[in-house]
Amino acid sequence: MASQSLISQYFYTQDNVKLHYIDLGSGLPIVMLPAWSQSIEEFKYQIEALHQYYRVIALDMRGHGLSEKVEYGYRIPRLAKDLHELLSLLGLNDVVLVGHAMGSAVMLCYWDLFGDGLLSKLVIIDMPSMLVSNPIWSPQEMHNFGPLVDPINVMDVMNVIKGEQGNNYRKTVLNCMLSSNICPDKRQRIIQSRLKLPLPQAAQLFYSNYHQDWRDIFARVKLPSLVVSGRASLTAWRSQRWIAEQLPQSKLVYFEESEGGKHFMFLENPLRFNAVLHDFIQSY
Repeated sequence: MASQSLISQYFYTQDNVKLHYIDLGSGLPIVMLPAWSQSIEEFKYQIEALHQYYRVIALDMRGHGLSEKVEYGYRIPRLAKDLHELLSLLGLNDVVLVGHAMGSAVMLCYWDLFGDGLLSKLVIIDMPSMLVSNPIWSPQEMHNFGPLVDPINVMDVMNVIKGEQGNNYRKTVLNCMLSSNICPDKRQRIIQSRLKLPLPQAAQLFYSNYHQDWRDIFARVKLPSLVVSGRASLTAWRSQRWIAEQLPQSKLVYFEESEGGKHFMFLENPLRFNAVLHDFIQSY
């Protein structure tokens, strides 16, 4: 991000961690939360375009991007507390929270812990309601909840992440989340962004993220909510439809495979994504 040095800011959390964020533009605040192991670099095209209309804030969660690489606090509730401290520090209201994958988990945990008093809208991007399957689920429940691993495999994956092959694993999985025709510069930039979170901390956070269950949350969220899904994503598109059906005020948008509709649709097709987000904010 060419202008990053001009807009980078930092704050210290209550447990003494220096976190990096950007704050650009004015007006209605949009706060963007990246996925597991990713940095605010993934939202480059949203930050560049949307700050002309809104106040765009993006947070590098602890250990990610340019934030401090401490050895503690890599749990979803702690990240939600970090988010709460940032919103309080900036004195924000009517916030549109935008979360990608694990960023959505942090967002929902924030809502569960602190309520919606500072919020106006939620945007959930490609996040299942549960990431680990239950062997007693029916085929329909598997479709609805969208798990990616079973209870045994989640421990195996965690051990791979914190081992010698951890970075190779992260690169391999990330390549599966990107379209084959994505430009090499975008692919390389997002891969390098992912590798900034140290492996032991990446494994801790992977474990925490994969052991969350958000199914009871959605029906209680009264805020207008946008659910964005990639039809060709590893996250099953049916699971995103189920989430949208649970939310009392929701809009569901699919990106087809030909539209860059995998896990990073906002990176692969920023023009359409930005238009979808702008329309949602203005219409609800």
